[in-house]
Amino acid sequence: MIRFLLGLVETSDPELLRRAMAWLYSFVRPQRRGILLLLGLSLCASLLVLAQPWLTKMLIDDGLLAKDFGRLVQVAVAMIAVGIIGTLLAGINRYLHTRLSGRILFALRDALYRHLQQLSPTFFGRRRIGDLLSRLDGDVAEIQRFAVDSLFSAVSSVIGLLGAIALMLMLSWQLSLLLAVLIPIEVLWLRWMRRKVERDVRQLRERSADLSSFLVETLPAMKFIQAAGQQQRESQRLEGLGQGYMGQLLKLQITEFFTHALPGTLTSLSRACAFIIGGYWVVQGSWQLGSLIAFSTYLGMAVGPVQSLLGLYVALQRMTVSLGRVMELQQEPVAVRQPQAPQTLPAGNGELRFEGVWFAHQQRAEAVLRGVDACIAGGLKVAISGASGVGKSTLIDLLQRFYDPDQGCIRLDGADLRELDLFALRRRIAVVSQDIVLFRGSLADNLAYSAPEAGRDAIERVARLARLDGLIATLPQGLDSQLGERGQQLSGGQKQRIAIARALLQEPLILVLDEATSAVDEATEREVIAAIDQLFAGRTRILISHRPSTLAQADLRLHLEAGLLQPVVEPQVSHGH
Repeated sequence: MIRFLLGLVETSDPELLRRAMAWLYSFVRPQRRGILLLLGLSLCASLLVLAQPWLTKMLIDDGLLAKDFGRLVQVAVAMIAVGIIGTLLAGINRYLHTRLSGRILFALRDALYRHLQQLSPTFFGRRRIGDLLSRLDGDVAEIQRFAVDSLFSAVSSVIGLLGAIALMLMLSWQLSLLLAVLIPIEVLWLRWMRRKVERDVRQLRERSADLSSFLVETLPAMKFIQAAGQQQRESQRLEGLGQGYMGQLLKLQITEFFTHALPGTLTSLSRACAFIIGGYWVVQGSWQLGSLIAFSTYLGMAVGPVQSLLGLYVALQRMTVSLGRVMELQQEPVAVRQPQAPQTLPAGNGELRFEGVWFAHQQRAEAVLRGVDACIAGGLKVAISGASGVGKSTLIDLLQRFYDPDQGCIRLDGADLRELDLFALRRRIAVVSQDIVLFRGSLADNLAYSAPEAGRDAIERVARLARLDGLIATLPQGLDSQLGERGQQLSGGQKQRIAIARALLQEPLILVLDEATSAVDEATEREVIAAIDQLFAGRTRILISHRPSTLAQADLRLHLEAGLLQPVVEPQVSHGH
């Protein structure tokens, strides 16, 4: 099947297309039992459809014209039975087809989503979220429709075509020659229109991604847009994007119209010719009326599958565009992978050692970290300072293995992070940053996101420690109150307290507060950090902040500058006499 489809598509990279089609049908193969069942039902349904015109021929020639009422009743009963069985088969077929399509669709989407979960923050920083949504939704659905719907359409069309041709030859081989003229013309026409369809489909997908990106970007920022008085401007942008999408959609519709118009016109001409020639034979008495009607019906049934198969050729071009967009994501390299034989986390209290760590982001020419050497003993409270953009957050990303060092290594309790179980490592490191992520759901659900097994008592305890009592008291259902999407009705300080409580509930080996208390007042900050010091005494705590009060009373102070992490030497205070 893959080789056949590859032969229909012209591409500059056949090997890439072969891998893409092999990836696609790796999701189809596990459903082969369901596919075989549906193919069997499709075969039965096609045979029943082919039987109807022949029964009509018998009804006219052997019943009406022969004036045999008994034969007429027999054929009529047979037609009723065929109709009932066909209706039942159609219902069963539709149910099984929907179930099979859904399984393959969600398997495709799940595989792509799982791959995206492995990609680095850099990837998501340079890609439009709307474009990713367009590929996960529209392009994956287009691929699924081709992989399933087109497969069964092709099989049904082949069965219908072969059956119709065989029956046409039985009725009149001379008139059957009309197909020999019709099919080659249609094939040549569709091959010529292929490139136009592919180009227009690709541009339509891009316009759809532009619309999705606009909505994803502006809807969460509606408060800012209103405050800036730019509603009219954004409405005009949306109108322009909508007009661009509609213009491209209409252009595609025109292209597809002309793609199918010529085959449709040729079909009408061929049927008219069949009626003229066959009708002449009937008038001359050398052919029966029922045979003419049956032949005309089979001619339509033969041309229909031909057009479906040629339409499959057009659908293949549409699917190829979507498959290329999806494979672009699927082939995005994963920078950090789970080790083949991951080690369990070593027993220890969270000692961190940086050994000659160099790192540069892909889009930057200069290295952010240039040979960082530092040792953080387990259980210490460490303050890291430095100007904005020097690499403090990058240091934490390396600690969580969103990236790996270009040179050197980072060790946790003596073990290289690259050799440890990736998921266990990230569970033992909790990071609270300025960018607080909240999901639609209750406050309790958000607090327990990193520790879904936590009980109610534990959730209430961390809520008290993070000073969330005031917020909970104002919510109508307390911890069970719904926060809404992204928790937009909450203040920055409330969001940060929720994030701190969530990190406490995770009970990590290492806790990182990256500007985590910047949105709360200093009095609340002192209370929160005091609670953290009490709860996490003996565990490693890393505080990153521009606020001096946050970094006070640290066991170890480090300063990141020019790619190097150096200890801060406290000035000596001299006492005069």
